[in-house]
Amino acid sequence: MAEYYDFSKKDNAERAVPAEGTAASPDLQTGEAPAAPAVKKRRFGDGVIVTCIAAFLLMNLGQMLGVVFEFIPYFRTASDAVQTAVMYFEFIGIWIVFYLYFLISLKDRPIMKAIGTKPRGNNLGMFLLGFVVFGFGLNAICAGTAMLNGDIYIYFDSLNVPGLLLVLLAVLVQSGAEELVCRGFIYQRLRRSYRNPWVAIIANSALFALLHIFNPGVNPLAIADIFVTGILFSFMVYYMDSIWCAIAAHTAWNFTQNIIFGLPNSGLVVPFSVYKLDAASATNSFAYNVGFGVEGTVLSVIVLSVASLAIWLWGRKHAKPEYDVWN
Repeated sequence: MAEYYDFSKKDNAERAVPAEGTAASPDLQTGEAPAAPAVKKRRFGDGVIVTCIAAFLLMNLGQMLGVVFEFIPYFRTASDAVQTAVMYFEFIGIWIVFYLYFLISLKDRPIMKAIGTKPRGNNLGMFLLGFVVFGFGLNAICAGTAMLNGDIYIYFDSLNVPGLLLVLLAVLVQSGAEELVCRGFIYQRLRRSYRNPWVAIIANSALFALLHIFNPGVNPLAIADIFVTGILFSFMVYYMDSIWCAIAAHTAWNFTQNIIFGLPNSGLVVPFSVYKLDAASATNSFAYNVGFGVEGTVLSVIVLSVASLAIWLWGRKHAKPEYDVWN
């Protein structure tokens, strides 16, 4: 398990074995050298590249499965709320594919425990913290600053409560699927394979950013922004022992930005929202990017970096070891 004053010190101490050609310390009573502990060898398929490729293939298989919703005639003529919900619900295919994979793969099946209630941070309180503070709160700061700076103008369109609840559930499915892939599958496999947790944190965040490189309006700053977001969500898992917090924060960020304010979500605009953006009057600034939204801006990178730093500082003093799914 990791010690939170140093990302690798305690992990290394707990898993360390005598170097090849050296003897273990003798037992104080018998004077005999104890048997060296078994070396935990990395099995093929556990490295960064192969893990990311496996995650990418499984995720794309799930997206292909989810696309079947688009071929159902009803959804093509349904209300804006239903059409928006379907866009997000397509990610349920990722949940299905990974669940089937975990049933088949004995080696990776323990990852399912990271999604359940065994980690102490997977509870309602952490979920609400992620949703209200890190999701809604941080996005409101970014969007609110863009409004006050005159970069965007939004106007009230309609309030469809049943539609909002339906879309919220759909966004939870979508955001949860991305967290399952990055902070679940990739993060946990690499935590098993490497002593230094930075490998798992950086690798899953990098893939998370790369998954958005073909989004409309993407730019280098947007990729950097999403990478920092991945670091923030990874810290929630590592320090707060809560992928639920990450899922909730991801859900609330997307829902607030896309469905409440009517702004682009990583460059994508949906037909259903409470407020609508006057796109013709939007301008680029430190707080808003016309092509990508509040993401991909200097302000967003700063806000997300400060949030990551806050969790890191808190974690160094107060966090307890994360739940080890492999034991």
